[in-house]
Amino acid sequence: MKNKLQSVGGLFRRLDHALLIPVTLCGAVSVLMLYVMYARQVTDEVDSNDWLVQLISMGLGLAGCMAVSAMDYRKLAKFWFLYAPAALALVGLTFTSLGYGREGADDRNWIDLKFIQLQPSEILKLVFLLTFSYHISKVHKRMNRPGQLLLLLLHAAVPMGIVAVQGDYGTAIIFAAATVFMLFAAGISVWYILAGCAMLPVGIWFIWNHVFGDVHRGRILVLIHPGTDPLGLEYQQDLGLRAIRAGGLLGQGLRAENYVSVPEMHNDFIFAFIAQAFGFVGAAAVILLLAVICLRIFSDSRTAKDTMGKTICMGVFAVMFTHCLLNIGMVLKVMPVIGVPLPFFSAGGTAMVSMYLCIGLAVSAYTHSVRKYRVFYDAEPEQ
Repeated sequence: MKNKLQSVGGLFRRLDHALLIPVTLCGAVSVLMLYVMYARQVTDEVDSNDWLVQLISMGLGLAGCMAVSAMDYRKLAKFWFLYAPAALALVGLTFTSLGYGREGADDRNWIDLKFIQLQPSEILKLVFLLTFSYHISKVHKRMNRPGQLLLLLLHAAVPMGIVAVQGDYGTAIIFAAATVFMLFAAGISVWYILAGCAMLPVGIWFIWNHVFGDVHRGRILVLIHPGTDPLGLEYQQDLGLRAIRAGGLLGQGLRAENYVSVPEMHNDFIFAFIAQAFGFVGAAAVILLLAVICLRIFSDSRTAKDTMGKTICMGVFAVMFTHCLLNIGMVLKVMPVIGVPLPFFSAGGTAMVSMYLCIGLAVSAYTHSVRKYRVFYDAEPEQ
């Protein structure tokens, strides 16, 4: 028992506090922002339950993060045959009568189980990081053989294709980014990278003409020709920019009476409210905080002791970085509106818990790089 307690104590000391502290701070700011939106009646989209749901989700997410970080990620990955089919089944329910899309959205990626509403693609994202890193670790030494690489790409294409069929192209981009970063971290041949770059224009042409609808193309075209549809596709982004400008340098504070209201301000456009409340200084601080999180995860990938730990961290980095890039770019009107939330800030219980669990995987890779700190083993004597 004494050895077990020593092991748990050693685990706590080995936790990546430089990563856990900023993600906890982000969640706390998110709860505060949602509470202010409700208390000041900034938007009718936020009610009295939203900030409380966010707080509960943050608590559950942190608890899950700590639990996952205590587990050996290699052992966790071996049970893929249990959680991978379950995640795919949940996503499959979005194509049944249980599935629905948020009002104003053009995707169908939620399920209503009556007692709870879930976004299964967020769960699938977490499962993909585990299963894909496990797959890579199994074929690492021969992954540059065409047959093995094809199997890896098919593995990635399954979740990517499913969420694309849902109409959730933002999440499909997240999966694609995670795939690229994880393969790169595992040592994919430069020749495959060059071949992929050469094929990229063809892929873009195909997606533009045969995958995107008129609305998706329009959202991109208004970025190239701003002002062509100010009352339509540009309306939300223009209001977001107006809210950011209203914040000025130091912001209007948390008790203002004249906040600019933006559709989905509590969710995808929460960065606009942060900039309005705390100004340029506050918005820059949020970007810096998210940058610290991303850089810390990237650093953990460099110190991981095996291929699986390295690719897990790079996958989590890709998810975080791409989410931040797409969301903040969308609010600043340099990226199309694509429905990607800002990690740890945007309202949404499933997304909040899922992102904390992703952080838990990265912390697990960091913590379990040395065997004597594994919580499920007796502590080994110091060398």
